Amino acid sequence: MAQRKATAAAGKSKAAKGAANDAAPKDRRRERGEASIQRIIDATIELIADEGLASVTMQRIAEHVGSSNALVVFHFRSKENLFRAVLQYLSDQYDALWLTLVRAPGLSPVERVLGAVDCAQRFARLHPKWVSVFVVFSSDRKSMQLYNEIGLPSDLAYTAEARDLLIEISQSGGYTGVDIHTLSESLNYLVHGAWYWDHLNPSSRDTDVLRKTMLLLLHQAFPRHFEVMR
Repeated sequence: MAQRKATAAAGKSKAAKGAANDAAPKDRRRERGEASIQRIIDATIELIADEGLASVTMQRIAEHVGSSNALVVFHFRSKENLFRAVLQYLSDQYDALWLTLVRAPGLSPVERVLGAVDCAQRFARLHPKWVSVFVVFSSDRKSMQLYNEIGLPSDLAYTAEARDLLIEISQSGGYTGVDIHTLSESLNYLVHGAWYWDHLNPSSRDTDVLRKTMLLLLHQAFPRHFEVMR
């Protein structure tokens, strides 16, 4: 009886080891596949930011990555799918930064609004080519549909969230006569305008004009809560 139990235990142990050995190569294959996909996305971002959409082909992306055209097609099937993946990746990265700066636990409404201001500027300074890709997609007639599907809903959600924070500050601070809708839309226009301008004039990217202007608007609306940047 004891011998049969020992034999059964040994069999289970071998089966477990076999399953673990089978899982390891699968995990490594998945990791290699994910790394390959990320390299292709990064290469596509580089090409779009540097040259626009018109000259980007699956073959050129493959050459930029140093792989075969077949590998790019294997992962994405079509250029539209690849562009969709690029936009989704960039949207996810901005959302991650927004979560850190705006939705971190314990922040006051004022701190969250300042986080929203910082988010736009920090994203542009850390990743200027990411911003350029957003600009290209949102301004190209052929790609605008993809942007409206993937990027625009997030933009509208950020604007709505910021507007709610401004409403909270206005009500809790006893401010009257503040046009919250115009204020929030103005802040949104400033961000997108600065992104377009920096895309066309990279040398202006490191200035504090955007932050100063946004703080000036906020100070005019809520002078007790926001200070003008000197």
